[in-house]
Amino acid sequence: MDGQENEQQDSQGRQPSETGRTRRVPLRRRAPDGRPARWRALRAVGMTLAVLAVTLAGVLIGTLAGGRVSTDIGPFQANLSLAPALHGGTTIDVPPLGALLLDSHDGPTQLTVQFGALDQGRTEALLHDPASLSRASQTAVDDVRAGVLQLGVRTIAATVLVTLVLALLVFRDTRRAAWAGVLALVIAAGSLGTAAATLRPQAIEEPRYEGLLVNAPALVGDARRIANDYTRYAEQLQRIVGNVSQLYTTVSALPVFEPEPGTTRVLHISDMHLNPAAWQVIRTVVEQFGIDVVVDTGDITDWGSEPEANYVASIGLLQKPYVFIRGNHDSGSTAAAVAQQRNAIVLDNTTTTVAGLTIAGIGDPRFTPDKSTSPAGSGLTQETADQLIDVGDQLAATARTSPRPVDLALVHDPASAGPLAGVTPLVLAGHTHNREVHRLPQEPDQSPTLLMVQGSTGGAGLRGLEGEQPTPLSMTVLYFDEEKLLQAYDDITVGGTGQAQVNLERHIVEDPKAGEPAPVTPTPTR
Repeated sequence: MDGQENEQQDSQGRQPSETGRTRRVPLRRRAPDGRPARWRALRAVGMTLAVLAVTLAGVLIGTLAGGRVSTDIGPFQANLSLAPALHGGTTIDVPPLGALLLDSHDGPTQLTVQFGALDQGRTEALLHDPASLSRASQTAVDDVRAGVLQLGVRTIAATVLVTLVLALLVFRDTRRAAWAGVLALVIAAGSLGTAAATLRPQAIEEPRYEGLLVNAPALVGDARRIANDYTRYAEQLQRIVGNVSQLYTTVSALPVFEPEPGTTRVLHISDMHLNPAAWQVIRTVVEQFGIDVVVDTGDITDWGSEPEANYVASIGLLQKPYVFIRGNHDSGSTAAAVAQQRNAIVLDNTTTTVAGLTIAGIGDPRFTPDKSTSPAGSGLTQETADQLIDVGDQLAATARTSPRPVDLALVHDPASAGPLAGVTPLVLAGHTHNREVHRLPQEPDQSPTLLMVQGSTGGAGLRGLEGEQPTPLSMTVLYFDEEKLLQAYDDITVGGTGQAQVNLERHIVEDPKAGEPAPVTPTPTR
């Protein structure tokens, strides 16, 4: 009995030892409630959630750390980056002006495009090669597409790599790290795929603005209105040109002045400011009035850039001598482009003889390209006034030393005309966009000098359409007799919108040697 008792376990699962002490023996049967199986299930769920949490953390860290790329978009250096977000979209940062917000796509990814500095080399290449502007506009979309594709690949690679490293550090188990990497790949690729599938290119037409760019809609609205006005204006100019062709008949019918057979006809234009519609009117006047020489007193362009040089190619179509001086909106490159035209003559403190007329001219001492073509945009400080008077003195000295008496002097700003009083009988100028004629103050022993300031032949460019009616196009036909004295001149005004009217005002110089104009005889033509 004693031996049997020693072999038996007590009720607590303990068995007596040889020393009389009892020892614990593990229970080998399952508890009736099945607690170990539930624990394994809970542990599996917990591990799954842990893998998911590590994966999400890896995707977040990988996207923020590696979801960025630098690329070139045209002349700009741009930084593209991706970030997790509740709603998709694109932010275009243009520091320091602000940002454009586009509802470009759905999905949990936010794209940010930040424009940095301009690349000097590429920018200069654009300015010096007009063809490169067209190429840049065509390749900009390709640049963005390539940058976004590179950004997507880089983001996916970064999220998978970071997730794998993070999972290995947390779990120290390659199988679980592999599952986390696969899950990260699915999440990253799925997010980017959702963005690509829901892409809305038309969103760029309806941006929201932040920062200084909140004023952009008003500016764009004005630009669109100007463009629409210009389109209507150009259409009406086609009809106006037909009216201009009738001017010659009108002039011939005027009994006030009959040009003699030896009369030299000069067309004075100024301040074209890149208005392409003006060339057609100029060509019609040149043909109908039998113009011998076209004189341009500057500001044929707005910025004086290389791409604008294409505008001056229309000079050759006139097939008449074209005498040009540089305005404050014209650069040296502009003057060089004009000089390349086979019928053009550029004067810069020099003289030339064309159609029997000896002409002296000098360019404006300033180069002030800006967004405003108005004369006020150039500024008239005391220093500027001194510069303008100085070029007038230089031209006066050149005219005095000319082998032939100067019949006509050209300056851009009428402020330069003063020193030419008594040196030449006539001075032509522009710049002010306001037509006026008056005699220069003279000394008692000086010959009289008439100053004729032209309005804007280009209607002040496209900005001339900002008002309720466009600025009219102005030009003047001057008639010189065989002695090269001014006998008469016709002021021609074309415009404006809704009127389709051409107005001609004939002026007779009763005493050519004194330069006294007669009263105006207006002749409107519709």
